[in-house]
Amino acid sequence: MNPLDASFSRTERVLDALNRLPPGPTRSEIQAEAGMSGLDVQVLRRLLAGLVKEGRIRAEGQTRNRQYFLTGTSSAPTPSGVTSGKQAIQEDEGYPPLSAEGQQSRILVALPLSRRQPVSYQRAFLDAYCPNETAYLPEALRAHLAAQGGPIEMGRPAGTYARQILQRLLVDLSWNSARLEGNTYTLLDTERLIELGETAEGKDLQETQMILNHKAAIEFLVESADEIAVNATTVQNLHALLTENLMANPMDEGQVRTAAVGIRGTSYVPTAVPQVIEECFRQILKVATDINDPFEQSFFLLVHLPYLQPFMDGNKRTARLAANIPFIRQNYKPITFVDIPTKAFTNGMLAVYELNQVVLLRDIYAFAYERSCARYGAVQASLGEPDPFRLRYRSEIKAIVRQVVLAGTSIAEAEEPIRAYAQTKLPKEAWTRFLTVVETELTSLHDGNYARYQLRPSEFAAWKVRTQPSEDNGLPSK
Repeated sequence: MNPLDASFSRTERVLDALNRLPPGPTRSEIQAEAGMSGLDVQVLRRLLAGLVKEGRIRAEGQTRNRQYFLTGTSSAPTPSGVTSGKQAIQEDEGYPPLSAEGQQSRILVALPLSRRQPVSYQRAFLDAYCPNETAYLPEALRAHLAAQGGPIEMGRPAGTYARQILQRLLVDLSWNSARLEGNTYTLLDTERLIELGETAEGKDLQETQMILNHKAAIEFLVESADEIAVNATTVQNLHALLTENLMANPMDEGQVRTAAVGIRGTSYVPTAVPQVIEECFRQILKVATDINDPFEQSFFLLVHLPYLQPFMDGNKRTARLAANIPFIRQNYKPITFVDIPTKAFTNGMLAVYELNQVVLLRDIYAFAYERSCARYGAVQASLGEPDPFRLRYRSEIKAIVRQVVLAGTSIAEAEEPIRAYAQTKLPKEAWTRFLTVVETELTSLHDGNYARYQLRPSEFAAWKVRTQPSEDNGLPSK
């Protein structure tokens, strides 16, 4: 029996027993599992009847052969760790389907905070993980997710698929990750901000900054897909992008913390020892790098980065985006956490923090990836093949566009510097096409896409005023 069981009420002990037993136990099996053999049978019957009436459990069959099920589970058991369409979504909080183990974790972290035992960082939880031997995601689940997620562009350069869906990815992942932080921007608000640069009315400036920071961080991952890795440089820069202008001390952006932090709503207290934080941060990244399976690597980062809390703030945001590094690099469909209730994700993390249990978060992760795959399957169907020329020379195209903008050169005046750049950097047979492509990029440059060229808002605004003044201030065009 779980060590917390001694503090459970009768109701909680019955529910906990139902979590641990195979679906459909009888009254006598529940009584034995709950350690309530001394309880009068009539009292237990009334307790079960009351739970059925409240809708917390359901009963099938009659008298002694009656079987009991937690609400939201099917009569037929589902293999551990694999979500099934036959499992009903939890009605009370919009939960995704949960395994029996996941439901048990959910009950434990739902107890009042005063009844959850205070715990500190357990380094043994990390030390116990052996890459490619330990598996938080069962083999069957990894195969199930891989069948849905790709790779989509086998043999193509890192980031090819993510670039194809970049505009949709920017909106979806920015919105969902910010939403899980309590951001109140709607999906439409987010889309307008990212694609048109329009700030939603009545929103806190911090919420707007959070969305824009997600956009910049995702662009960093996608545009640098062939250079990023699961290492300190990538993760710290990712954190710096996500927390720009949001930290009380700007020096904390991208820096591993050396001070204590607290987390509201949990009995977990992260370590405050700088040496331990630094060592475990490096260890997490080393272990993750050694994991061969992209799904296991992704989930490992989602578990251990928030658990350690290596930064003063923004740890879960950083982990959600870091969890996409293996997918972006290997051209799998990304995980955007679409359709995941904030409460479900929070409880999944609480189970990691307080119990060192990954099952609840695993169930949520698997459902989130399935939903993301369904969404991007539809997006992929509407996409054509990427232009091989643009893909091959993407770095050079972005570099010269940036150079033209920073120089304040109009599109009409840009032909000569573009041609000179091509003659320096590209083979002769590519010069003419390069000129055409870059001029098209400059013509298509607007408030919603300049960030892909590593331009600051002020830099783009200055170029726009110099080269396209008639729309904004009524001055004649040059």
